[in-house]
Amino acid sequence: MVSAFLNTVKIPELRRRVLFTLAVIVIVRLGAAITTPGVNQAVLQEWFRTASDKTGGGVAALFNLFSGGALENCAIFSLGIMPYISASIMMQLLTAVIPHLGRMAREDGGRQKIMQLTRYATLGLCIFQGYLLALSFQHPESYHTMLPGITDTIRTLGIPLVDDLGWTFRIVTVISLTTGTLFLMWLGDQITERGIGNGISLIITIGIVARLPAALAQAWKTFVPSAQTGTSQVNPGILVLMVAFLFIVIAAVIAITQGVRKITVQYAKRVVGRKMYGGQTQYMPLKVNYAGVMPIIFAWALLLFPTTIVGFAFKNSPTAAKIASALSNGWPHYVVLAGMIFFFSYFWVATQFQPSQIADDLKKYGGYIPGVRPGKPTSDFLDFTMTRLTFAGAVFLTLIAVLPSLMSQGLNVPTITAQFFGGTSLLIIVGVMLDTMRQVETHLIQRHYDGFLRKGRIRGRSFDRASYSRGEAAASGTLMWFYVGIAVLVIAGVAIFLYGR
Repeated sequence: MVSAFLNTVKIPELRRRVLFTLAVIVIVRLGAAITTPGVNQAVLQEWFRTASDKTGGGVAALFNLFSGGALENCAIFSLGIMPYISASIMMQLLTAVIPHLGRMAREDGGRQKIMQLTRYATLGLCIFQGYLLALSFQHPESYHTMLPGITDTIRTLGIPLVDDLGWTFRIVTVISLTTGTLFLMWLGDQITERGIGNGISLIITIGIVARLPAALAQAWKTFVPSAQTGTSQVNPGILVLMVAFLFIVIAAVIAITQGVRKITVQYAKRVVGRKMYGGQTQYMPLKVNYAGVMPIIFAWALLLFPTTIVGFAFKNSPTAAKIASALSNGWPHYVVLAGMIFFFSYFWVATQFQPSQIADDLKKYGGYIPGVRPGKPTSDFLDFTMTRLTFAGAVFLTLIAVLPSLMSQGLNVPTITAQFFGGTSLLIIVGVMLDTMRQVETHLIQRHYDGFLRKGRIRGRSFDRASYSRGEAAASGTLMWFYVGIAVLVIAGVAIFLYGR
């Protein structure tokens, strides 16, 4: 693996791509530290510090996590990349529902038009969310569902959150936040085109990783006994179990992300002139987690909207405050989150995986699945198989999404710390890093260099028929091992919870 990283320097194109990506990451982190004009940064930082110890921060803490701490700094990148993701979700839903957009997406140049509409929708969402955020900064006492307890922090520090309460501050804030998000969107496109990895996913990942030092500091204060009292807030033995649980979750994430069900495809022999084609066996890999981390990202992006809208539309209503609190950190939150993850898992497969087209292509080139007739039976078989795999992947994503919150509430562990010991943050980090390393390895293998592992089967390398045959037996038990892994995760989580009690 060390030699593979050294080989990336030897390839000029790959070296330029890696350096370009690193330069863009530096720009992203600089933008997360540039404060929006007119906001007192110390007030928000103090509120986030106290809120993380008491209530977890609610909706603002989620915004802060995905923006890489930009909201805590009142930075121009406070909205992060979430408006673009929300706009992408809206356009994908509309493309599946509106026939005109569906036909446009299939035409030549239609994807570019859809992307242009997505950018216009992003601009509108940025203006809307930026205005709401400016209002919450100006009148934190009225919009307490967005920033709960901020008035106590202002009273303690003796300085206001915003000095200017007029329209000038609102206009400047909206322009700053909108420009920051559009600039982030452009940087993500530049990484995808000129760098390495998926730009939007990398920006989200870098923002999450940037919160790791704060999570480690909070874990130190939570588990290590203080010098004044000589005791710790939480039993230090739980930290040992959580570290072990961390390795289990990472192994499970890698196994499910890389796990595939290999469908045998046999090609009939064809004689063209004096040459004979076909007569060979190949394998069609169907991923267990076909959608990757996108269902969780989509679910979080949409889940923030109801809480925000309820908090701003009914700012003085106690019932609205209870609803917003339940949607951000209660059992309705987990139910809605699980339902949205399942929906987007199947929605992503329905829009990206086309069994009818695959069946037609197999029939066109003389391929067939042994035991399945070509045409519609092949399409039905692929659809049934992918449905079962998607269910397994959706169950896994749901467990990963709710684990940190359950651990935080059951063991009194800070939310920012629990996120890095198993949850959405860990899944996004591992998934994006695997995808980035796969692209780097592709560049290495194309230049006749070894990949990250010299032995074993690496995705993207060519396999001989014997290796596929040996792997077919293992592939047939993918779901069995998946459910065994789920059982291990549940048992480990219950053990940690009971030990903490």
